[in-house]
Amino acid sequence: MSSPFDRVFLGDVVTTSAILRGGYVALRGESIAAIGAGTPPPAAETIDHSGRLILPGLVDGHMHTSSAIGWAGIDGATRSAAAGGVTTCVDMPYDVPLPVTDEGLLAEKIGWVSRLAHVDMALYGTIRKSGGIDAIAGLAAAGVSAFKLSTYEYDAVRFPRIDHPTMVAAFTAIARTGLPVAVHNEDQELVERLTAEAKAAGQTGAIMHGRTRPPLAETMADQEIFEIGLATGAHVHIAHSSLARGFDIAHAFRAQGGQATGETCIHYLCMTEDDLVRLGGRGKCNPPFRAAEEVARMWECLLADQIAYVSTDHAPWPIGRKGSPDIFANGAGLTGLQSFAPLMFTLLDERGLSPTLMATYCAERSAKLHGLWPRKGAIRVGSDCDLVVLERAEYAFDEATITDRPEMRWSPYHGRPMRALVAATVLRGRTIWDGSQVLATPGSGRFVRREAR
Repeated sequence: MSSPFDRVFLGDVVTTSAILRGGYVALRGESIAAIGAGTPPPAAETIDHSGRLILPGLVDGHMHTSSAIGWAGIDGATRSAAAGGVTTCVDMPYDVPLPVTDEGLLAEKIGWVSRLAHVDMALYGTIRKSGGIDAIAGLAAAGVSAFKLSTYEYDAVRFPRIDHPTMVAAFTAIARTGLPVAVHNEDQELVERLTAEAKAAGQTGAIMHGRTRPPLAETMADQEIFEIGLATGAHVHIAHSSLARGFDIAHAFRAQGGQATGETCIHYLCMTEDDLVRLGGRGKCNPPFRAAEEVARMWECLLADQIAYVSTDHAPWPIGRKGSPDIFANGAGLTGLQSFAPLMFTLLDERGLSPTLMATYCAERSAKLHGLWPRKGAIRVGSDCDLVVLERAEYAFDEATITDRPEMRWSPYHGRPMRALVAATVLRGRTIWDGSQVLATPGSGRFVRREAR
């Protein structure tokens, strides 16, 4: 007699609203077909994770695979994602050598995803510094999940600053697509002046990264992007707020009728200026780590439901770009995919908070903003069977375990006490990480189009 389900996973099932102790998730093909608690249904295969937590596979709404070494980086970054409980990556468009600014480049990147990715991937689009507005509609029709622009220039081609008139035109065009536009939010003039003054004074220690990118640099940018959003009708999203005030500003613009949201990154929930001094170049990211008091305020925002979702902003610069005593000479970006699930669980557990918040802010909310829900980011009938299985354990995170290429095996969380490890990651019903090795092969992952506007 044939079994009604292909596979059933046993464990304590965590959704955004409850924990089903002694639960199960059953699937047919690649999709969830039943969820419950108690005696599991018959299946061709039963995978027993009893005593462990089964959460929806994480959806990292902000990460970079290809900003350092180009599309070859998709391979190693998505291996780290599988080991970190991330089943869907939403990849930024600022790739080497060219950003994703038209349908041709998007199609080429999708081809590399189909050949290299170990987990599923959604993709951002962007625009050229000038003359790229006409490509917006085509990128949206081709399935990008969102657009990304910047108020700060890292490279005139790969990561340009978009001037105000061009941003107004771009926001207007993006509003017609119904997609959100995320913005890197730092004021260029202020940062450049403060950086030049610090260098001229010979002040190049790690703390100066924070001093030259003060909170005002963020909030000035926040105000301008939301004002443009209000004028054009675009859904404008802060790509990474290190400040509680960023969410206050977004809330104020929503009260005025704007579509204004913001995400934070996991490091802004746990890292401080003291960590920047301790880590040096390994702790350099933009925006920078803030004061311990700001971290406390960020948790208040999270618990007040002011934050859209939590991401990693994984940006794996080779370790050779992170070791200079001159903080300004280091690449800006952190590794974070492989530590994402263990760290988020730990931060919640340290505060006595439920892992249901992890299902909410690291899976469902990011999937919704990027138009991937309910296919992604949910444990519900009809969704892809994407799961992360967590086992309680006390250990220190070891960067040597990172599954990316050797030069990317470093972490700002090296030595950080953790309270859970990823015992398994499941992508569309198949175990791709077994707690010790990545079982997925390059090309196991797929491009996931935005489905909802």
